[in-house]
Amino acid sequence: MFTVDFEPVGRRGEFNGDQSLLDCARQLSVDLVSVCGGIGSCERCKVQVIAGQASKMTLEEEGALTEDELKQGYRLACMTYPLGNVKLHVPAESLTAIQRTQVEGLEVDVEPDPPVRGLDADLTRPGLDSPLADDANLWAALAAHGIPAGRLDSRVQQTLSGQLRANDWRVRVALRGDEIVAIGAPSTRWLGLAVDIGTTKIAGYLLDLETGKTLASRGLMNPQISYGEDVVSRIVAASKTEADAAKLQSLLTEALSQLAADLCAESGAQPDEIVEAVVVGNTAIHHLFLRLPVKQLGLSPYVPAVASALDVKARDIGMAIAPGAYVHLLPNIAGYVGADHVSMLLATRIADAEKTTLAIDIGTNTEICLNHRGRMTSVSCASGPAFEGAHIKFGMRAAPGAIEHVRFDGSRLEVQTIGGEAPVGICGSGLLDVVAQLRLKNILDRGGKMGEHPLVQNKNGQPEFLLAGRPGLEPVTVSQKDVRELQLAKAAIRLGIQALAEAEGLAETDIEQVIIAGAFGTFIDVESAIAIGMLPELPLERFKQVGNAAGTGARLALISKSEREKAGQIAGRDGYIELANLPNFTLKFAKATYLA
Repeated sequence: MFTVDFEPVGRRGEFNGDQSLLDCARQLSVDLVSVCGGIGSCERCKVQVIAGQASKMTLEEEGALTEDELKQGYRLACMTYPLGNVKLHVPAESLTAIQRTQVEGLEVDVEPDPPVRGLDADLTRPGLDSPLADDANLWAALAAHGIPAGRLDSRVQQTLSGQLRANDWRVRVALRGDEIVAIGAPSTRWLGLAVDIGTTKIAGYLLDLETGKTLASRGLMNPQISYGEDVVSRIVAASKTEADAAKLQSLLTEALSQLAADLCAESGAQPDEIVEAVVVGNTAIHHLFLRLPVKQLGLSPYVPAVASALDVKARDIGMAIAPGAYVHLLPNIAGYVGADHVSMLLATRIADAEKTTLAIDIGTNTEICLNHRGRMTSVSCASGPAFEGAHIKFGMRAAPGAIEHVRFDGSRLEVQTIGGEAPVGICGSGLLDVVAQLRLKNILDRGGKMGEHPLVQNKNGQPEFLLAGRPGLEPVTVSQKDVRELQLAKAAIRLGIQALAEAEGLAETDIEQVIIAGAFGTFIDVESAIAIGMLPELPLERFKQVGNAAGTGARLALISKSEREKAGQIAGRDGYIELANLPNFTLKFAKATYLA
């Protein structure tokens, strides 16, 4: 066993020599960037060996690291194994930044009709003349509300006697159908938790189940990022061993338990007052969260293990809320169209739209739905992580210092960073803007090739556009390769839109309304997206950016049984097109890469 010490984060542990430094980091919750999931292709998990011995340098590392980095002992954590006790320095750029998350979304008014309701029960104190069992006594008290005897959750049964006596035979129960899932003092306010688990971000909401009011909301990073920024990398990881699958699940359940605790602390409540949760995510995230098999999701024809809505006990999957609480998961539609898409469609009310409406939830995996005359069809687009800054030379997530907007004012370039801080790198919305501006200035041609300009410099035989200087550091640039990465991402989305329109015999100009959802969709400039051909050229008034609609849908399903029924109806109505099956797919995709 060897000691591996990560500095300056102050994490260390004992490991076998057959574990890579990336594996060691994951076990110690050191959040190294690992876009590729640990196969050495993204070149982002750089660490510096400052003491001890490590495995021999690989050819992949020699090609990925600069001469100076090699001299200073830098390695790729996924390619390096300890040969003894090792002390490492982790540079800031190798750690996942705390990024801006999106929790705001649509506000949709519904009458609360939650699956769990609170009821007060005044019990008769037992005596020698009437030694009624505690459970029978409770059901007798609830009969006053017209509630017939039902079931007690096993954990509630274990605490019932103590609760009744501690509260002088007056309690408040949480009743779900015919099952009591929690019991507390008469003043207890039962709460619900709604969560949207994205590939990179998680948004959580704490609600009062009786009023439907949102008490607190919070965003955080999806900790599974350490296993890869795309779901395919996580599918591969979870398919390797049972231990990997268990770890990917526990990363989520632990994060959600902490999220619940943080939201409760903000609201003056306790996690055991959360008696119902609704969780949505794409199909892969859904399966990883429940520890369902995922290998088949990575193989054609990409079949889900489960498509129907599910109710599972929170304790059975490791979530620390009320022990008897259930977690409800909305239905999936296909292997890459999941419950988060259903939730977005629920919130945007696209199923009821009279106009020909397009709804787009932009992310690492982008889902698009078209409703034309009541017929709904969806498509999934592997838009990739470029919108999150991955595979981009100076790319980063939407954290302080990230360039988020770019404009030319005449010949003068203007950049805006998150938080107004000195430029560190560029996030997705900034990359979208700069490519649009370069195209509008004809610095990029329609094929995306970068031409001459005073701010275009040649670096290792490749043109790069200078965005922002950094005293003492290499300036932030956008390279020709970065432009190509964005072209691939935007092409996937545009092809998805075209496929849906063509399936209905429509021209893109026939689309009367475009709803843009998702964290990335919130911050993009629609004009920039049109300028590069990611979105069709429609009047700007037809576009509406709605924030985290999937989170809104999860909240609706949390507080209303009828909204859950609507979600099921949407999943049943929504058709699905597999992009890869389109005739001449390769040719159409190539055409979609062109900048408008």
